[in-house]
Amino acid sequence: MSELLQEEEVVARVWMLTRERLVEYCAARVVIPAEGAQGPVYQQLDVARLELACDLHEQYEMEAEAISMVLSLVDQLHGVRAEMKELVRALEGQPEAVRAQVAEAIRQARFSG
Repeated sequence: MSELLQEEEVVARVWMLTRERLVEYCAARVVIPAEGAQGPVYQQLDVARLELACDLHEQYEMEAEAISMVLSLVDQLHGVRAEMKELVRALEGQPEAVRAQVAEAIRQARFSG
């Protein structure tokens, strides 16, 4: 299991993150902390999302709601990428004739306008 961090630890680890901004990001669902015995706790993935959120805020002056939308799109891309890897693995196990048919169907779909 990954290390769980308290609010103060997260604020100390993420450059440009303040407690107020963390509360704002939680309200916008940029991160959704788990509930620990002493309050909200954050995983390393939350820290990475908060680092990206702070970068987007500082570099592009994005508001929390916009950052949440961007991160949602990033999450969707990661999901699609994982599904594509599974599809490629499944296709690799198929006979050459099946792979050729699938490749041709993709080619036609992409270039038939």
